Amino acid sequence: MPNIALLSTDNLEDFFVYDELLIPYFSKQGWGVETVSWHCASENWSRFDYVIVRSTWDYQQHADEFLSCLKAIDASKATLLNPLRLMQWNIEKFYLKDLYNKGVNIVDTLWCDAFDSCEIENAFTHFATDTIVVKPVLSANADDTFKLSKQGWAAQLNTLARVFASRRFMIQPFLTSVVEEGEYSLFYFGGQLSHAIKKVPQRGDFRVQEEHGGSLFLVNADAAQQEIATQALNAMPLPALYARVDLIKHNNEWAIMELELIEPSLYFNLDDASPERFVNAMLAYHEAAQK
Repeated sequence: MPNIALLSTDNLEDFFVYDELLIPYFSKQGWGVETVSWHCASENWSRFDYVIVRSTWDYQQHADEFLSCLKAIDASKATLLNPLRLMQWNIEKFYLKDLYNKGVNIVDTLWCDAFDSCEIENAFTHFATDTIVVKPVLSANADDTFKLSKQGWAAQLNTLARVFASRRFMIQPFLTSVVEEGEYSLFYFGGQLSHAIKKVPQRGDFRVQEEHGGSLFLVNADAAQQEIATQALNAMPLPALYARVDLIKHNNEWAIMELELIEPSLYFNLDDASPERFVNAMLAYHEAAQK
């Protein structure tokens, strides 16, 4: 029977991980599952049938090494999921440009190749707002993400110059809907909607991740949310085994905040049926691959 590696990292003590909820359902099918760190340079990836990228939540700090690991897995006998080409497309947030060019509504964004304080100053005027968000185009877990006010941002100038000295970054208007209503995530396995959640930041913060004190609630995705999520999935260069579509209200319409195809938390803990849905999607993928 097939053997799976869930690709992880060395230290997850500061994170909430729910991928172990998949193991009983794979075991019921006779599939073997191991959790393996992507840092394990001596691993023989060919001993696995599939390597599924899951909790590699430090990859953004070692992007080149991480991509080299993915390429090594892809060159082995194992099947890498999601596919390498899809993850290469998704690893930097420039993919949002592709979505926009295909008619998918995204949060308004300015793209910056090099740090210039004028870019920050001009962004407030460009977006006609007093508050903006600045983050790297290659990032995760809200790392190095800054919420800046027009009146006080200059106090962080030295920090911004240091953090973005050699990193491309993006600027977006701060959307009050993230604190007033929350951010929504829709989860798709094998192209089918599994479940959806709402993420709300703790009081005084704007980051919705659990690790930053955010609260999560299982919700039903409405037709409009599903429509834009489907548009984003259809704009991908190839299909995904798993995808998380993050949505937010922008100008009274749903907009894509992010399309997560590498290592998104899939919050299996919030929907009891979701681990089995994921496994069933994997079984369907395997069956199709055997034909």
